[in-house]
Amino acid sequence: MATSSVSTGCFVFKPSTKKKKKEIISPSLDNYFTHGCEVVETSDIRFRLFYDLWNKIEKDTELLQDELNRQILDSLLDFTRKRSSTRHHSDWASQMRASEIPTAALMLGVNVPDHDMTFQSLSELLQQSVTPHVVSVQAKECSALKHLMKKVLERLMDTVVAAEDDDDDEEEEDEEAATLQQSSTPVHRSVHCSLSVLCEWYNTQTKKSSSPGKKRSSPSKDQHPPIVIIFKDLEAFNKKVLQDFILICSRYMERLPLTFIFGIATSPSTIQHMLPHSVSSLLCIQLFQSLSCTQHLATVIDKLILTPKFLFKMTGKVMQVLISLFLYHDFSVRNFIKGVQLALLEHFHSQPLSVLCCKKKEAVRNTAHLSHEDLERIRQLPSFTRYVSQQESQEQQLLKDDAHLKEVSYKLIKELCKYHKNYYPTLRCLHALTSSLPRYPLGKQIRELHLICLEKNVWETEDYQSAMKLLNMLAKDELFALLQRCAEILQPVNSKKIKSTLVQLEDMLSQFQQLDAGAGEFVQCDEERLATPVKNLQKKTNLYQLQKALLEMNESRRSKKRSPYENLRSQVLELIDNLVKSHLSPPESQTLYEVCYYSSSSTVRRHLNATPRTSIQSALSSPYYYLLNERLKTDDGSVSNSAPDICIVHKLHLECGRLINLYDWMQAYSTVVSAAEGNDPDSDNFGKVDDVKHARFIRAVSELEFLGFIKSSKQKTDHVARLTWGGC
Repeated sequence: MATSSVSTGCFVFKPSTKKKKKEIISPSLDNYFTHGCEVVETSDIRFRLFYDLWNKIEKDTELLQDELNRQILDSLLDFTRKRSSTRHHSDWASQMRASEIPTAALMLGVNVPDHDMTFQSLSELLQQSVTPHVVSVQAKECSALKHLMKKVLERLMDTVVAAEDDDDDEEEEDEEAATLQQSSTPVHRSVHCSLSVLCEWYNTQTKKSSSPGKKRSSPSKDQHPPIVIIFKDLEAFNKKVLQDFILICSRYMERLPLTFIFGIATSPSTIQHMLPHSVSSLLCIQLFQSLSCTQHLATVIDKLILTPKFLFKMTGKVMQVLISLFLYHDFSVRNFIKGVQLALLEHFHSQPLSVLCCKKKEAVRNTAHLSHEDLERIRQLPSFTRYVSQQESQEQQLLKDDAHLKEVSYKLIKELCKYHKNYYPTLRCLHALTSSLPRYPLGKQIRELHLICLEKNVWETEDYQSAMKLLNMLAKDELFALLQRCAEILQPVNSKKIKSTLVQLEDMLSQFQQLDAGAGEFVQCDEERLATPVKNLQKKTNLYQLQKALLEMNESRRSKKRSPYENLRSQVLELIDNLVKSHLSPPESQTLYEVCYYSSSSTVRRHLNATPRTSIQSALSSPYYYLLNERLKTDDGSVSNSAPDICIVHKLHLECGRLINLYDWMQAYSTVVSAAEGNDPDSDNFGKVDDVKHARFIRAVSELEFLGFIKSSKQKTDHVARLTWGGC
């Protein structure tokens, strides 16, 4: 951007269209590590490791989500381009009526928190490659027609649009919509907030872009680009507002190239339920189906969690909490990723030995700088205690020699990395073999198998034994295809043990291909051996000889020789069984697994699975811990008389029965408040209810009713019914 000139001049540099994303460390997050950690000395290192690791995970997540949404976004871009190009061709009238609005119905699913990311990517792509005129609206900001019109015009024209706030303007808009529905001639109103203003603005913009002296910004963009309006949450829109807006827009289609995109969370029938036929017939609708949220989650887990790329891991209980929140709450992949981030943050914050949860080169440096206290923490780990007990007597010096412990700790971290390198390919192989079996004994999704392997030795379970029996019954073609898939999984793995298994597997696959040549001879010999007792039955015989012949047939069937395929199948399954037993042991069996595995499922559940009623009751019963006011601090856990009114009223209502007398309740409240004000208990005005106390009491009772603690009772007019039991 540097310039040099002999004379003084003014140079203009246009900013780049692509905004660079700045990485900003939150000061509160930094303070959380600095002041809240158990070991402050290594908090800076752990915070940097956390921040670097999370940035890598976040970048990979964004790339993965862009890749997953690429197909549906490309389809929407093609739809918008085609609809825009056909407007200027002669076949436009043959494809759709001039008053019809091209509409894309985008089925996104019920994972509403993820929709914003999809619409943001769609808007950016549309602006980059199709049209600069893209606007997004939500139902909460478009409660009336004038609000919807105002938002659309302001965001398209990038200016303030004047709109009257009186009721007459809204009535005029309704009259215009009704007139348009009945009449075939367009009606225009000369007001600031109308589509006629947008037509004038659009004509001005297209004339500027098509002027001879102005260079076009992008050759791919049309001289008359479409105006795309995105309705993010179609189900939440007011039906009347949406219908009137579509009616008005349909009358301007000859002057404005409008295109609608409906974001739908439930089903395509939503359009039919919201719009009558007279309105929906004005839309030329095409349906687009996005990737389901469960498939999205499976891909995220497969690419970001079931990989040795990141040393940080989560135990089975933590994984189960995150998956349960996904399946039973919001189906949001975005919230699932936030849960992973929370687990990552809590692990580096609460585990001082997480300084070793890093790459090999950095692990060498961090191991060398471990303090004596950190080494003592290693000695106290259950996995390390088990490791020392299994070693010979000379290795008992690990409990005293710090230098030797540092060397061994680094070796153990390397062994943990090797464990992960062998674990995940083996997991994928077992899943490939068992995911198509009847009744899915080890689960249909790979995450289900992963959870089993995290908790116990999978080969000791009954489901595993059932799966192996089913595999032992597969036909040659089916088993051969599954084994080929296993070979493809093991092929790129850089591990000596995995490569040794791969060589044996490929040798057995070649033997499978050679079975067809000798299969015919084996079948012929076996049939001749079984046919001999049958020939004896055709002769005349007595009961003894018949019994003898039948016994010979039964023995021949029992002593039937196994076919070459059956022998080879047994060898292959034995190879797979040995592979599973070698590499799919739970992480608890690995030494120093606590360094990399986060196990506090209760912390994750407490932060992500909120319990509002419990939190509200705790705040009302213990206001000191929320307000941090010394006047509210009590030793016996009771509520101070200086507490907020709602806390006092809540405490008094806990002492009542199912029905609460409002007058008695107010008298008790007034007595407590008078004591807090320092009034003399022997005075006549002590506990007397004045207008101020009465208003404060009514407000506190209304707040309790709003929170769901009480409700009005039909049994007695001066009583309220209590909706809770017991104390906090």
